[in-house]
Amino acid sequence: MRKLRSLRSLPLDRLLPAQHVISAPNGHPSSYIRAYSVAPDNYAPVKNARTLQQSLWQLTLGLGAAAATIVVCGVPQPSQCEQQASSGQTKKSEGASRPIFSEEEIAEHATKDTGVWVTYKDGVYDVTNWVDQHPGGGARIMLAAGGAIDPFWAMYAQHQTAEVHKILEAYRIGDLEGGADTSKQVADPYVNEPKRHRALIVRNPKPFNAETPKDALGSGPTTPNELFYVRNHLPVPHVEPGAYSLRIEGEGLRHVELSLHDLKTKFKRHSVAAALQCSGNRRHDMIEVKKIQGLDWDIGAIGSAEWSGVKLRDVLRYAGFDEDNGDGVAHVQFEGLDSDTSGTCYGSSIPIDKAMGSHGDVLLAFSMNGRTLSADHGFPLRVVVPGVTGARSVKWLSRIITSKQESQAHWQQHDYKGFSPGVSMESVTEEDWRGAPALQETPVTSAICEPANGAHLEEGTQEVPVRGYAYSGGGRNIIRVDVSADSGQTWHVATIDNPGQLPFRAWDWTRWHLDLPLPSGHSGPLELCCRAVDSSYNTQPDTVAPIWNMRGIVNNAWHRVKVDVASEA
Repeated sequence: MRKLRSLRSLPLDRLLPAQHVISAPNGHPSSYIRAYSVAPDNYAPVKNARTLQQSLWQLTLGLGAAAATIVVCGVPQPSQCEQQASSGQTKKSEGASRPIFSEEEIAEHATKDTGVWVTYKDGVYDVTNWVDQHPGGGARIMLAAGGAIDPFWAMYAQHQTAEVHKILEAYRIGDLEGGADTSKQVADPYVNEPKRHRALIVRNPKPFNAETPKDALGSGPTTPNELFYVRNHLPVPHVEPGAYSLRIEGEGLRHVELSLHDLKTKFKRHSVAAALQCSGNRRHDMIEVKKIQGLDWDIGAIGSAEWSGVKLRDVLRYAGFDEDNGDGVAHVQFEGLDSDTSGTCYGSSIPIDKAMGSHGDVLLAFSMNGRTLSADHGFPLRVVVPGVTGARSVKWLSRIITSKQESQAHWQQHDYKGFSPGVSMESVTEEDWRGAPALQETPVTSAICEPANGAHLEEGTQEVPVRGYAYSGGGRNIIRVDVSADSGQTWHVATIDNPGQLPFRAWDWTRWHLDLPLPSGHSGPLELCCRAVDSSYNTQPDTVAPIWNMRGIVNNAWHRVKVDVASEA
């Protein structure tokens, strides 16, 4: 047989359709075989299932032109499934063409060496080849290796789509003996979720994710608590404030546990006006360029509030941390009380310099706009890291750890990182993930909140009121916002509504407005757009395509809104 090439190096059209289990032609001693096969150089794609079946068997038996079968784990040997099938050990489901596997057999396939098998309802799936392509990271799939994924799909309800089910079904190798066990049905982990305001624009119900409606964006100095965008990764935990305790531990300090009462009475209270923005804000524009696996955020995954609490640096000093003699500590890790069915909690981290800096203003907040935090926003305590992407402002805070290392949580290591437009979920490697820095400060951005996209203007309209927001990470102030009524050919400078933020401590968003002149005598469609400039003279790119990335984060291209001016009757 011809020497095998790497599966990854082969063009996709050289891989046969991924039908994992097919029947053998009559008379062949084997009953089933998975069809991970590579065609020879002169292979022509087959047109129907019967021809495909015969072609695969020819390839497998070496009857075709030096073809080779490749099992999921990449070893040119039959898998245990195939060996069992060949020896007659594998049962068949009655009246069907798929083998039947017991829970014990499935449990033996829990590593990449043995192959990674999972069950979903009554199906058995060999997902070894999908582990490294999983958008949530391979470690997530490995939690279910050798067992059921049902509990995890109940937790991450974004899997409950026809598209995801179709992807999974391509990896089916058989049926679960006895069928789905109804006694093991998973209780809905979201059954006790808090009530939400009906005006929120829901992007995902479980876990709950919703953005602020445009009419409420930037309409005042702060975003109303009930309309502040919600970004949850897991079910909202129920926390009894009287039993709550915050653990502080790690390198260079002593282990300390503080109650909510301790935090409110032992430390000076501080307030910070700061905007928080989801890393995926404005992802919708990137999705229009090329498909992205992620929530379809528009411009409302951002909000401003006055946060009150105690400074993180004061709490770390109370625990004995000395920033001048930090024993090599480089990061402060945070863990939340929100967790999945395996007990894995949400986690993230920030650099020690941000945590301990006198102007870093990192808070352990228990109040939002003068009110106790709501359940969706982290009651009873959350981190607020001004000037940094919202993913680092961990809610329902349970643990703080000083460390030489970043958090190893999925959301620090395998999410919220940017890549070249040429990198895809199919091509990204573990080395790529580890090599890319975790997002912290975000780039300058802006958006038009009014008029709405698709707005109709009366005939003869000469100018239109335009308002919006601008924001830059790292405390960089917004020094100018330019707005255009003709797709960027000419520009007008907007009025800034809240000037005077401290240099490099400009944690809040900047609200702006202007009456924008329209091209004289124009009727028909127009494209309005805006761009902001920050105090380091960073500005926004004009188009999305050059900054597209597979996770759809930090889209900061010019924001564009289409309006239509009525023509004369």
